Amino acid sequence: MRSTPGFILLFSLSVSAHDAFVLRPTPSQVVKKSVTKHLAADNPDADEVPTPPLETRGGGSPRAKLPSTLPPLPTMTAYRKFALPCLGLWVSGPLLSLVDTAFVGLSGASSKSAEQLAALGPATTFFDGATYLFAFLNVATTNLYASARAQAGEDSDRAESVVRTASRVSLYCGLGLTAFLFAFARPLLALYIGPKAAATPGLIDDAVAYVKIRALSMPTTLVLGVLQAALLGAKDSVTPLIAILYSTIVNVIGDFILVNRLKWGLQGASMATTLAQWVATIALIGPARRELVKNGNLEILRKKTIVPDGVSGRAFLGFAAPVLTLILGKIAAFGFMTHVAAALPGQPVTLAAHQIILSLFFFVSPFLEVISQTAQTFLPTFFAPVKDYVVSRMKEDASYNVQNDAKAQEWFAAATTVGTRLLGLGMAVACVVATLASLIPAFFGGALSSDVAVQEAVKPLAPYLFAGCFLTAPVAVSEGILLARRELKFLASVYIVSTTLLPPALLRIKKLQEPVSYVWGAFAVFQLFRASCFTLRIWGNGVGKKLIGESGNVAPTE
Repeated sequence: MRSTPGFILLFSLSVSAHDAFVLRPTPSQVVKKSVTKHLAADNPDADEVPTPPLETRGGGSPRAKLPSTLPPLPTMTAYRKFALPCLGLWVSGPLLSLVDTAFVGLSGASSKSAEQLAALGPATTFFDGATYLFAFLNVATTNLYASARAQAGEDSDRAESVVRTASRVSLYCGLGLTAFLFAFARPLLALYIGPKAAATPGLIDDAVAYVKIRALSMPTTLVLGVLQAALLGAKDSVTPLIAILYSTIVNVIGDFILVNRLKWGLQGASMATTLAQWVATIALIGPARRELVKNGNLEILRKKTIVPDGVSGRAFLGFAAPVLTLILGKIAAFGFMTHVAAALPGQPVTLAAHQIILSLFFFVSPFLEVISQTAQTFLPTFFAPVKDYVVSRMKEDASYNVQNDAKAQEWFAAATTVGTRLLGLGMAVACVVATLASLIPAFFGGALSSDVAVQEAVKPLAPYLFAGCFLTAPVAVSEGILLARRELKFLASVYIVSTTLLPPALLRIKKLQEPVSYVWGAFAVFQLFRASCFTLRIWGNGVGKKLIGESGNVAPTE
């Protein structure tokens, strides 16, 4: 039996070290720290969105007031009504790739199945990574729109400005990314999969053709993403789901005709998925114009409406930039994993097995990411108003101490309760979906590939798939809470540390030509590291004190 790789010890020590120095600030301390920086400088702290102008009452100084009563805590029924349609949105992306994987793997001759899957693996990972790189637009849209509705009103000009700004920025980003993929898809894919896999006959050509066809949908895909995000910020997850249902139907029919009947392989799969993305965007634009802006004009091509306290492109990107660090960390992890899997012995079977496990993980992730989305949508209702209130009080009274304000603490406690309930829900869901996902490679590999060698290759990866999926729950839920609390610098720092540690471990696996199971073992430890850091930050104040051996100034948790 092989000895345990040294990277596992390295990651374990990193987890312990990080846990030892991270103390959880309470939500009130997060606000107090932000306000202190805000008052000390002309420019707002990069970790925060600029605080909107506060209402002036009777010609006096700006002031914000908390409502006399707390909003009712969300019930499980409210979560379910939001999360189930939202789940359909999150599943749609991985589902399209999984449908492509299944049609490509099962429609051709068994001798071609592994070759086609081997080309589809890096192609989908590369394209989805390019798309996911701009997911920071969606995160920024949801958070800014939900906060604007909580602070200024559901139909406020400020809230509408978020939608219009996000739509324009996403269109410009999509056009630029399309041009970039057409120009550099081949050299980047060759670099991405490495010379060993690129030498496989036909692999790089098929992968490049797939990426270029999918690139035609990039502008509409990014616009679709921000419109969905805005509707989710408005707690409407049904309208986007209807558009995605159209997209899924078109994709399945397209794959059946182009891949199964006409035998166009990867190019047919990419055409079907591109057409499906166009249909989804067209189906959503109309409802978005009616629900999100009063005059029905999203101003995607040119800005026409001037809103004095609106969210400008600069402010929008100011929030989105730190989120980009999170996205880059995730892309780097999956990118290095696929790069290393492509360089291990046993090609193309090894890369095909990795692609199946990766597709399953991406399919499972939305069941947990949707709870992160729920946190980002529901928490601003409790966090944004009290943040405005604390900002106002500290401007009026330099001696104001938020820790002694019972009213503010009541709101912060409510936000903590919402987060804790969502974590419990996430862990319960993770137990179910991780178990079901790991059963597929363990016992039903034939459902995704007709190649017997590939079916055998995925079996040892089942335990690692379970670990990676289960640990996604605390990672995803905690990320949602920290994003709602605007702790962007902390999130970015964790991703920088983890992304710095993971690639050397994976490259070590590549150098030693270890089994592909080692790649997924490294990923499980990567998930454990992030889960430990995030949950300790939010809920581990008492644990942190015991580790350091001091009382500190951190207020007791509820």
